[in-house]
Amino acid sequence: MGRYVARRLLQMIPVFIGTTLLIFLMVYSLPGDPVRALWGDRPVDPVALNQLRHEYWFDRPVLLQYWHYISNVFTGNFGTSFVTGRKVTDVIGESFPVTLRLALVAFAIEIVIGLALGLLSGLNRGKIADKFVLGLTLLLISVPVFVLGYIFQTVFGNQLGWVTPTVQDSNDISQLILPGVVLGSLSFAYVARLSRTSIAENMRADYIRTAVAKGLPRRRVIGVHLLRNSLIPVVTFLGTDLGALMGGAIVTEGIFNVHGIGNELYRSINQSDNATVVGIVTVLVIIYLVTSLVVDLLYAALDPRIRYV
Repeated sequence: MGRYVARRLLQMIPVFIGTTLLIFLMVYSLPGDPVRALWGDRPVDPVALNQLRHEYWFDRPVLLQYWHYISNVFTGNFGTSFVTGRKVTDVIGESFPVTLRLALVAFAIEIVIGLALGLLSGLNRGKIADKFVLGLTLLLISVPVFVLGYIFQTVFGNQLGWVTPTVQDSNDISQLILPGVVLGSLSFAYVARLSRTSIAENMRADYIRTAVAKGLPRRRVIGVHLLRNSLIPVVTFLGTDLGALMGGAIVTEGIFNVHGIGNELYRSINQSDNATVVGIVTVLVIIYLVTSLVVDLLYAALDPRIRYV
C-alpha cells in the first residue's frame, strides 16, 4: 500500500504541472492588457505602467512567467493580485472556508438523500417507488441550477418564509442549507441513479443469493453484502464531485449571496485579475488530485478483492 501511495504521489507531479501550465497559458494568453485596464478611460502613466508590468512579470516571456509562478507555488506563495494588491493566499484563505462549508453541506445532502433514494429504487425495481425516484431524478437533472435556485429562493424564502432568501452571514452554516440543497440537487440525482443501477444488478448476484440461502438477516444482507459492493461506482462519482461542487458553486453563490470561492472567481474573471484566477484554479486542481487518490484507496476498503502493491 505504501509503495502504491508513493507511486501515485509521484504521478501527481506531472499531472499537476501539465494542468496548471495549461490553465496558466489559457488565462495569460487572453487578449487585452490587464495592467492597462487598471486605468480605465483615464490617461496612462507610462512609467507606472512599465513598473507594474515588470513587478508582476508581464514583460517576460509567458513560459518564464509560468516558471516564476510555479516555483513560488511550491513554497506556498500564489502571487499577489495586481488589481487589489492583496496576496492570493489571503483571498483564498477568506473565501475558501465558506465554499468548503457549502460544498460539505451539499455533499452530505447528496450522500444521505442520494443513497436513500437509490436504495429505495434499487430494492423496488419496476415498482411505483422506483418510477417515482426515476422521475424525480430526471426532473432534477433536466432543470438548470440557476432556475432551481430561483425557484427555491422564491418559494421557501419569499413566499413561505422558512429561510432568508439570501445568505446574511456566510459563516452561519444553518443559512447554507438551502443553497447547499440547490448545489447538491444535480449530484444527488446522479448518486441516486448510480446506486439504483448498481444495487439492482447486485441483487441478482450469486453472493446475494448465497447470503439469503444461508438465512442471514435482511438487514445484514443489504448493509454488509449488497450496499458495500454497490458503492464502488458511487464512491468514484462522489470523489470527483467534491471538487466539482467547490468549483461549480459560482452560480449558487451568486444567487444566494454567498461570499466564497465562486464569487471571488467570478469577480476575478470580470476584472482580469489573472493571478487570483490561476491561484484559485490551482487550489481546485490540488483538491481534485487528492480526492482522486482517496477514492482509489477507498476501493480496497469497500472491496477486499482489490489489493494495491
